[in-house]
Formats: sequence, structure tokens, C-alpha cells
Amino acid sequence: MSQTISPGAEKPYGVQRVCAVWEQARSSFYHALRRVPQAVPNRRGPRPGINDKDLLALIRHDLATSPFTGEGHRKVWARLRFRDGHRISRKQVLRLMRENHLLSPHRGRPKVAKARDGKIITLAPNRMWGTDGTRVFTLDEGWVWIFTAVEHWNAECVGWHVCKTGDRYAALQPLSMALSRLYGSVEKGVARGLSLRMDHGTQYLSDHFQNQIKFWGITPSFAFIAEPQTNGVAERFNRTLKEQAIYGRIFRNVDDVRQAVKAFVGLYNSEWRIEKNAFTSPDEIRHIWMENRQAA
Repeated sequence: MSQTISPGAEKPYGVQRVCAVWEQARSSFYHALRRVPQAVPNRRGPRPGINDKDLLALIRHDLATSPFTGEGHRKVWARLRFRDGHRISRKQVLRLMRENHLLSPHRGRPKVAKARDGKIITLAPNRMWGTDGTRVFTLDEGWVWIFTAVEHWNAECVGWHVCKTGDRYAALQPLSMALSRLYGSVEKGVARGLSLRMDHGTQYLSDHFQNQIKFWGITPSFAFIAEPQTNGVAERFNRTLKEQAIYGRIFRNVDDVRQAVKAFVGLYNSEWRIEKNAFTSPDEIRHIWMENRQAA
């Protein structure tokens, strides 16, 4: 009505005049105007190679067949893009997963960076490993310990150990496993040049633990107190291990936990795609590095 042309003045009536005649506030008019749905603009840029319906079907199939749970859109996009060869946009995958409630619920709020925040990722293997221990409850034997050793370069789990008593001897087992597998022995000075990031747990502060890693040539590197992010590589792996293989399951004894950890570590190293590895698995990035080294 406000845009109707007056026959006498040959001008629009206007919002002010129409609202005065109808005894309505202009704010109510503008409020109702804002609630009118606006036309959705057409998508800018080139048309995607696959439509939303087909891509959504691929996303659902990938989530259903993935051996892992609680994954976000980056993991799904990486598998579809780099493993299956579909030329799709990450933002397109994010939009479809958000619209269809397929995003992972395991996401925390971003935290404010601290002055000590920094990079602990190395540019080559066997420069720094991280180690940490965590506990799992069993029905028959109570709490049992899981100790892991993780490579900072490609986030590979290089060693692990499951036991009932989480003492200084048990904490050394994943390191012994890793040295035997990657260095070929546990002799004196075999890992010279390697640093070990760990927290201030009693196992790691003991004289036996410190003397043993120094015997192997490993330099101790302690995380800051009350800042687990400074041992973030090992902490993140243990969190992934619990989310994928521990939570939601009931274990009766140490052997049950040991079998679950063994199965997950093999699957993780071969299949878990990591963004900092250009969405390749730890085994794949190590294989590529060895091929490039041999070629050089």
C-alpha cells in the first residue's frame, strides 16, 4: 500500500502516511518486513563435480563403513578426496554434514592461547617421541595401565604396553618396543639424538627410568607442570585410543584390554588420516619418507 501512487499527488503514499491511517507503529512494519524470507542467492563459482544428493550418499556410506567413530568433516573429506578421488570441496562436505546432523559431537570450545604455546612437531623422524600413561577399569582386575610412545613427526604409535601395575618398569616397555622395532636393538647409545617428551609422573621421575633412557642415549624433555598440551602428541593419541577402542566397552581383565589396544594401534597406524600428514596415515607418511630417502 505504501508504494501505491496517489491519484491526486501522483506520488507514493509512503510508509509514514499508511501507518498513521492504519494506526500502526512504523517499527512494527519494519519488524515484519525483516521477517519476510529473502530469496537465496545462487551459488557463486564453478558448479561442483558432484551434486549434493550424491555427495550426501557418499558421506553416509563413508561414515557407515569407517572403522572409527566420532570423526569430523575433515576426516570424511580427506578420505573422499584423497583415497576415493572425488574432487569435492571441504566446505561442501561441512555444509552437508551440518545440515544433516552428521558432525561429530566430540568437539570442545577453542581455548585462549597461552604464552608457552608452541610447536612440538618435528620435521624428521626419531627427533622426539612422547610418552604417557592412562588407566582403564576392568571387572575382574580393577584398574589397569596403558603406556604408549608416540612419534612427534607423524603421530605414529611406535610402542605400547598394557599391565596391571603401572610402575617405572612398565613405563619403559613401550620405549623398548619402539627401539627394537625402529632401531633394531636396545643396546647402549642406540637412540642417541632422540628426545623424549613426558610429564612429571612418578614413573618418569624415578632414577631407574631416567638412567635407563640415558643409557639408550635419549635426552629427557619434560612438559610444563599443569599444562598437558606441552605433551600434546602423546595426550592426543591416548584420547583417540580411548574414544575409539575403550569408551563404551566392558573389559574383564588385562588380556581384554591388551587385545583391544593391539587391534587399535595396528588400525590407527595404517588407516588414521592426519591433517598435518597431508591426510595420510602414519604408516603411509613413513613409507613415503623412506622412499624419498633411498632415492636421494
